[in-house]
Amino acid sequence: MRIPFLLKVALCLCVLSVLVGGVFLFRYETTAGQAGNTPQRWPANIGIAPAPNGYTLLLFAHPHCPCTRASLEELNRLLAKSPGNVMTHVLFLQPEGTTEDWMKTDLRQKASAIPGVIVHDDAGGRMAREFGADTSGYVVLYDSRGQLLFKGGITSARGHAGDNIGESAIVLLLSGKIPQRNQTPVFGCSIETTAASMAGIVP
Repeated sequence: MRIPFLLKVALCLCVLSVLVGGVFLFRYETTAGQAGNTPQRWPANIGIAPAPNGYTLLLFAHPHCPCTRASLEELNRLLAKSPGNVMTHVLFLQPEGTTEDWMKTDLRQKASAIPGVIVHDDAGGRMAREFGADTSGYVVLYDSRGQLLFKGGITSARGHAGDNIGESAIVLLLSGKIPQRNQTPVFGCSIETTAASMAGIVP
């Protein structure tokens, strides 16, 4: 039985569209977000002080960013492996003009359920700007002297949980060891762009 020419064309176009879509999806998932200038020393007078003993970890997130779910899963795994010497804060950006109800998402609940995590609202993204967090899921780690030890992401791609270099590096640092890398790419949505669009604000 011979396949009609038009059906062959349609099948070829269908296969081609699937391949093209797969390529674009792969590029989207593996394209890192931007990172700003993270201070080498803990900024003064920002409302949160570094832990006097041990380490301080900050994770910056947008409450509606789907990519951040994997970052929170990795944070939970990371802290479960740590010796308990780290104070952890998750800061959810609250764009100007949004309400308290808008901030109440399942991501925020997920962060609050992680043992030892302190959740904050980052009004207007002030803290994110202080630490150069341009992408949701950005993590920084400081020691008790306020010295930067790590910056970057703790997932290997957008929305993908699993073993990755960032998580391994932080676990080593919390154990007093020196990792091969103390900076990794961060995979997530742009905090500023996502904040404006999801809050219904025109940038």
